Amino acid sequence: MLCPADPHRETKSTQFTCAHLRTRVYVLSMPAAPSETSHVLAIPAFRRLFTAQVVALVGTGLLTVALGLLAYDIAGSSAGAVLGTALAIKMAAYVGVAPIVSVLTDRLPRKGVLVAADAVRAATALALPFVDQVWQVYVLIFVLQAASATFTPTFQAVIPSVVQDEDQYTRALTLSRLAYDLESLLSPLLAAVLLTVISFHTLFVGTSLGFVISAVMVLGTTLPKYVAPERGEPFMDRATTGVRAFLVNPALRGLLALNVVVASATALVVVNTVVYVRDLFGGSNSGVAIALGFYGAGSMAAALCIPIVLTFISDRRLMLTGAVVTVVGTAAAAIVAATASGGTAGWIHLGLVWTTLGAGTSMISTPSARVLRRESDDGSRTSIFTAQFSLSHAAFLITYPVAGWIGAQIGQVVAAIALSVLATLAALSAARLWSGSVSRSSPPRRETIFDASTGT
Repeated sequence: MLCPADPHRETKSTQFTCAHLRTRVYVLSMPAAPSETSHVLAIPAFRRLFTAQVVALVGTGLLTVALGLLAYDIAGSSAGAVLGTALAIKMAAYVGVAPIVSVLTDRLPRKGVLVAADAVRAATALALPFVDQVWQVYVLIFVLQAASATFTPTFQAVIPSVVQDEDQYTRALTLSRLAYDLESLLSPLLAAVLLTVISFHTLFVGTSLGFVISAVMVLGTTLPKYVAPERGEPFMDRATTGVRAFLVNPALRGLLALNVVVASATALVVVNTVVYVRDLFGGSNSGVAIALGFYGAGSMAAALCIPIVLTFISDRRLMLTGAVVTVVGTAAAAIVAATASGGTAGWIHLGLVWTTLGAGTSMISTPSARVLRRESDDGSRTSIFTAQFSLSHAAFLITYPVAGWIGAQIGQVVAAIALSVLATLAALSAARLWSGSVSRSSPPRRETIFDASTGT
């Protein structure tokens, strides 16, 4: 029996049956939870690229530990200043180099760009054990981070062309987030184990080996054909294409503000966890690792839930909810700092707050690439992803000094309050800039009623 397209034209004898049919079809049209039979790792190209990412992340984790020990070996008690400068150089490379390199390489095959960047990173890491001057460390760090600023946005822009189904792409983002979080937890442990049998100089060899394996995995991956963009515009116009897109696109403007929310919480955790644990709570170095573990656990727990959650709500709603969670977390950090004690209750509060911050930042960061994917096409995708890479790291140029300098000069309570205010203003701006109207970033829910009269 066919149901009329207009419900008002139904007869009494067909009203119940047609209503029942519409109800059943509506239920069937609701989004389904991801199926294990269509796991994203079943895609050979993504599986190889993800393996390359994981191996490179392990190498990067070893580099972090080895670099700290190298700085102390060269500069002694001034190692902190050396590492602080190295971090500033890293951010400068990410913010300034990425857009320029993106334009210089925009007509080159993506595989070639990725392999070349890995080769530069491997050679640079292998050269670090042989330096004996601070300036040499700075030069090599700039070269290595410039190569990373080339590799990372290019790699991120390639994934949407490899994983085209949106549900699978969401799972790919979840795996990527889990890889980052697990690396931050496990790499220091791996480095500690290796240092019991080798010198820290050998850790650089492990870093270089990780980049070499990454290059080999990418080299053996079949990537979709890359269509190079036309070069009709002047160089600087092309270099700023992605940034200009962020200024005019409502969804990207919202994401730009949300980057500040993430940077506020991340700076609080990265810069001041050691101060909270060692000074405010009188804990040990292992306590610092445990606190960071809570942050990573919160991030991973949220990432695991995101693929299912996004079948019911939009990216915008999830990310703005993550902003609220993050703001609450930063405000709670101020309370923890003001009422710090070494008792069990204090440690529980710290663990809960750090878990909250991890979950909130993951709710923003994990789906952000879905927004970038929808708001770009094959011609603009690399520039959009590069702009996000640069702009998200530019936010840290604000939040790192706020967390470090205010925390050291005035106190942790004021630093946490300042970061909370900054996160709040950014979250409110994101909600205002990213309108709730339907756009490519906020696809309508699949609620189309089956029209039996047309068979569609």
